[in-house]
Amino acid sequence: MSTTMETSTVPPSATVLDDSKFSIKGQALEGRPAYLDFQATTPMDPRVVDAMLPFMTDNFGNPHSRTHEYGWLAEQAVEQARADVAKVIGATAKEIVFTSGATEANNMAIKGVAHFYRKRKNHIITTQTEHKCVLDSCRVLESEGFEVTYLPVQENGLLDPQLLKDTIRKETSIVSVMGVNNEIGVVQPLKEIGEICRANKTFFHTDIAQMFGKMPINADEIKADLMSISGHKIYGPKGIGALYVRRRPRVRLEPVINGGGQERGLRSGTLSPPLVVGLGAAARVAMEEMENDERWVRFLSDRLYDGITSQLDQVILNGDREHRYPGNLNLSFAYVEGESLLMALKNIAVSSGSACTSASLEPSYVLRAIGVDEELAHTSIRFGLGRFTTVEEVDMAVDLCVKHVSRLREMSPLWEMVQEGIDLKSIKWSQDH
Repeated sequence: MSTTMETSTVPPSATVLDDSKFSIKGQALEGRPAYLDFQATTPMDPRVVDAMLPFMTDNFGNPHSRTHEYGWLAEQAVEQARADVAKVIGATAKEIVFTSGATEANNMAIKGVAHFYRKRKNHIITTQTEHKCVLDSCRVLESEGFEVTYLPVQENGLLDPQLLKDTIRKETSIVSVMGVNNEIGVVQPLKEIGEICRANKTFFHTDIAQMFGKMPINADEIKADLMSISGHKIYGPKGIGALYVRRRPRVRLEPVINGGGQERGLRSGTLSPPLVVGLGAAARVAMEEMENDERWVRFLSDRLYDGITSQLDQVILNGDREHRYPGNLNLSFAYVEGESLLMALKNIAVSSGSACTSASLEPSYVLRAIGVDEELAHTSIRFGLGRFTTVEEVDMAVDLCVKHVSRLREMSPLWEMVQEGIDLKSIKWSQDH
């Protein structure tokens, strides 16, 4: 998103709206809500589906069966997908390990490094705003006797590299900091973090599930040793992901899953060629469409933000304005109850936070970590935009937000007091005992 948040009335480039130039245009399905939750998951790109279909029918071989043509064809497709995934991050195919998704990849990276190096290093560093699977992996390691430091982030959601520099020590085996936050979309200073880790001979892991295929990223440039990837965040299938494991300097992992020794012994189990091929195809398409996608999503993001904030006061953008992925807009609407707003917006598929935890009525721990008070955290809505989002869907979201936020505020006595110029913080509320 641009820092100026200038009002967008026309796209930044005519090619973005030209159907002949923009490869795939999304169509809202009749009778269903407009889908604006692209951080939770993405629809599969038709090109990905086409690539997968042969491996669901005729090409059904086991890629680990190397004595006949069925296995050879499957193995060839798997290795091509491995190379396609590696290309997105400037890695080699041998550095890609397929997993069931980013959650498994995160578990594998953090627990794998911690367990392998535990005799020499027993300290782990992460941040308070990581994905729940990273935080839970660290809590499990704490119960095993490891020491974990959960670094706070600044109010803009970004980690201060100096804080990491002051915290890292010779006993630190791994630092885990995500690339793009799944709830507020901020982009962490990965290059600076990587340099600090490399200088201290500490492994650097980053969860790039929300970044891979959407923003340029190179493993060598950011000095990452481990990177977690998800298929269904980039218009690929669910149930497939990958872990980048650096070979030079080599990262050693203790496997989380043991068995037949597939994936160089790091992740046993028969690979699913349809899913692996789907991830590879999604990675290929992401490389081809990255520039178009970025322009399109930025245009829609500015249109959505400007459309809402030009008609409503007291709307707060959570997270840094400049260092962010534009397809993630997390907005708090003051003096509106978040669950009521979500129910009112039933014609738009949005969420109040991470899809993994949005069933909980607790306020987002990410928003609390960046200093958002509990009441305001309860009013947050995450809008997720992507490759198939249309202008019509964004405009509908603007209209419905303005309509329902205005209606809900009219029902709020606090909003009425604010309109009358009363400073709510100056009021001493009486309490019954």
